[in-house]
Amino acid sequence: MILNENHIFVDTNVLNGYYLNITADVECLRYLFSLKGKKLFISSLTIGQFVAFFQKRLTNDKVKENIRYLSTKFTIVEFGERDINKSLLFPYSDMEDTIQYVIGTKMKCFYFVTNDKGFSAFKNIKALKPSQIRNIEKN
Repeated sequence: MILNENHIFVDTNVLNGYYLNITADVECLRYLFSLKGKKLFISSLTIGQFVAFFQKRLTNDKVKENIRYLSTKFTIVEFGERDINKSLLFPYSDMEDTIQYVIGTKMKCFYFVTNDKGFSAFKNIKALKPSQIRNIEKN
């Protein structure tokens, strides 16, 4: 599969960090939002995880507002049974990262921005920590 260096997948933990005001995650997303010619992706799984994480920390209206904002910045990729079944074929121990990998690669994402180490198992992508985001050059 040929992946596209202009397609960037952002993991749930980076979005959570952004809304928790973690400096590296905030700076990372601000940089990504400034890029021209790049497509940013998150999964519908990420939205579900985001809601589960913040629904007890924020009001429902604030959670909805944040999701609306995210939907203006990212393409939200649906996932379903095929994606889950495909992820089950991988021998890696971090199941959630594997599902996110499957979702991201179906959109041909080359870059995966994450605070997790699980993506390092996938050799055909470039996993970046938020502090490394400037490795993606502006056009």
